[in-house]
Amino acid sequence: MTPENYLRDRASKLGLLFVIFVIVHTVYTLVVRPQAAAWLVEQKVISQQQPGYQPGRSLFVIIKDYEQETTIILAIWALLLAGMRSAEINRQRKLLSSDLMRLPPGYVILPSDVREYSRRLEELPPKERNAVPARVLRLALKRFGATGNIQDASTTVHNVAESEAARLDAELAIIRFSVWATPAIGFVGTVRGIGIALQGAQLAFKGDTSAVTSGLGISFNSTLIALSLSIVLMYVLHEVQLAQERLVLDTEQYADEQLVSRMQKSG
Repeated sequence: MTPENYLRDRASKLGLLFVIFVIVHTVYTLVVRPQAAAWLVEQKVISQQQPGYQPGRSLFVIIKDYEQETTIILAIWALLLAGMRSAEINRQRKLLSSDLMRLPPGYVILPSDVREYSRRLEELPPKERNAVPARVLRLALKRFGATGNIQDASTTVHNVAESEAARLDAELAIIRFSVWATPAIGFVGTVRGIGIALQGAQLAFKGDTSAVTSGLGISFNSTLIALSLSIVLMYVLHEVQLAQERLVLDTEQYADEQLVSRMQKSG
């Protein structure tokens, strides 16, 4: 990836994060926090009218604090990035079912044919030309044309497949960051909630436990949301990693069957 493409890719992902932030924050401002505040007031009135009343649970109250909002924003961002990554992997997998070099059945490849088939790969549309299967085939052909050795071409297929696997894995860095940051933000909410509860401990001795219960509510709710979302994100991340590994392994097998096995030394 060139520096220009890298910057463009990062800018698009950060732009997506900003859009998600605007949407989620708007929903929180217009819906979540007003609904949570109204529910808390309603429950307080009911508890005053009915001594011993046990309030229920409200989703709006559970997710109303800033830590939960941040966690949800990051989780949505990570899920969208993972979905985009999965779509890209599926698009590249479809290339494995096509004849990228348009080889006739039973045709063998000689070193003198390398230029022609390399040209066919270069003429592919940019997205297909830069996909993992096309890159592996192109570099294997280049090696075969330079040395005329089939074993060298086979080794090149394996080495390029390994480097492509490493490159694909490195491109998951932002998703991994989101998976790491989700429970970390939950822990921040836990610490903040405990701090609020400790500040209100003196009032609790006087019979006012509102500060303590509010702080503990922030603590437990932020932990609940963060851990729940981190489980989902970890599963999604592992699924994307598995799809990438399968793409690389299937590409290596495809190159061996469709290219290396058809190579023949000249003379």
